[in-house]
Amino acid sequence: MNNKKDFFVDYSCLTMAEGLLSANAHNTHVVYDVFFREIPDNGGFVIMSGLECLIEELKRISFSNETLEELKENGFSQALIDYLSNFKFSCDVYAVPEGTPVFPNEPIVKICGPVIEAQIIETLVLNIINHQTLVATKANRVVRAAQGKRVIEMGARRAHGFDSAILGARAAYIGGVSATTLYNATKQFKIPSASPMSHSWVQLFDDELEAFKIYLEEHGEDGMLLVDTYDTLDSGVKNAVEAFNSVLVPKGLRPAGIIIDSGDMTYLSKRARRILDEAGFPDCDIYASNSLDEILIKDMINQGAKIDGFIVGEKLITSESSPVLDGVYKLCETEKNGERIPAIMVSNNVNKITTPCSKRVWRLFDMESGKAIADVLTLSDESIDNEKTYSLFDPDFTWKRKTVDNFVARELLVTIFKDGGCVYTSPSLEEIRSYCIEQVSTLWDEVTRFENPHKYYVDFSGKLWGIKQSLIEKNSKF
Repeated sequence: MNNKKDFFVDYSCLTMAEGLLSANAHNTHVVYDVFFREIPDNGGFVIMSGLECLIEELKRISFSNETLEELKENGFSQALIDYLSNFKFSCDVYAVPEGTPVFPNEPIVKICGPVIEAQIIETLVLNIINHQTLVATKANRVVRAAQGKRVIEMGARRAHGFDSAILGARAAYIGGVSATTLYNATKQFKIPSASPMSHSWVQLFDDELEAFKIYLEEHGEDGMLLVDTYDTLDSGVKNAVEAFNSVLVPKGLRPAGIIIDSGDMTYLSKRARRILDEAGFPDCDIYASNSLDEILIKDMINQGAKIDGFIVGEKLITSESSPVLDGVYKLCETEKNGERIPAIMVSNNVNKITTPCSKRVWRLFDMESGKAIADVLTLSDESIDNEKTYSLFDPDFTWKRKTVDNFVARELLVTIFKDGGCVYTSPSLEEIRSYCIEQVSTLWDEVTRFENPHKYYVDFSGKLWGIKQSLIEKNSKF
């Protein structure tokens, strides 16, 4: 046995690879697109995430001797075993940078290279991008609902496994949360940490006041007191005030905050705010927790809740209300005898008809407002000239047209791997998070609203649209 770490792969990908070897078609050059069809929670956009993790996994593709033996025992051919034992990644990979708002049916990752390699990495690519993009998107919704108030991610206890918790915390930070309670995520990604008190701490002591005093003696002005173990107003908040006066004030320290985890938090926060202010602690923050999501947070703020921050758990880390990003991995071009051949999937379900050809993705920004106008898909050999006007048209409703000028076109897909070698330097996590905030601000309010958001247009160049329509007509059987 060697020390190689096994690669993450589906049996179906290996079966495809075996068939390609048998047909001597494994080196056929292809282009695959990763894209999604629907936005979770009926939202206006999605936040791209997971690229750095994907890069690290693609750098280390290998199959251990133990795995190769098991595959052989499971009936896979010696040709596949030999191929996997000497596997060397050689594809070109293009992707939209993490933190970028993206939209349905546009490539967010593009794989170009031998078809056998593109097939082997399919499950890995989709697993990473689908999960982390989903969580980043949900986190961004929660953060936008909080309207500038602090959001702490605390979902590890109900995340779907260790990796989902750790990588989900990273994605949530990209989406805009301020901190995580998960030590492993802070250790691995340097995400700011938060450490809320638990109810069991209070229950371990003879009375609530004693529990609060001992906790503050240990944690000082960083300690946040959980005040709803027994009675939030008549016990918790009043004991918190007494503990602040007994432990912190004599040391010249100020309290970090209190946490309300149950009950009518809008009402309780208003009463708690009054008690804290009258006691001389207007700077003591009030946090709310308890199965929160963007809808509950928005409602509390609209109702005038006196809450300074939110601790959000399972509904964020699992994106409970819409727990799947339907990212797919589709062939869009092949090459035979040096000729590039567009590939399309034509389905009775029109939403599943794919867009052929190797493509570029452009975002047009209005020079005056800085706002995003639309995205445009073009053929890989087409460019958009900023110095000219450009005619946009809806690829589904072609009579909807708009001519734009005074714009700048920015290409979204950047080169990540060239001939199997990584040529991309990942920004720091802080830089990605800041970039995400900046890019979301380029979207019109109509696109970012939660209810019935305006559809952001992803248009085609005339040449791309023409190729797609001709292929649909050629391959349609209905």
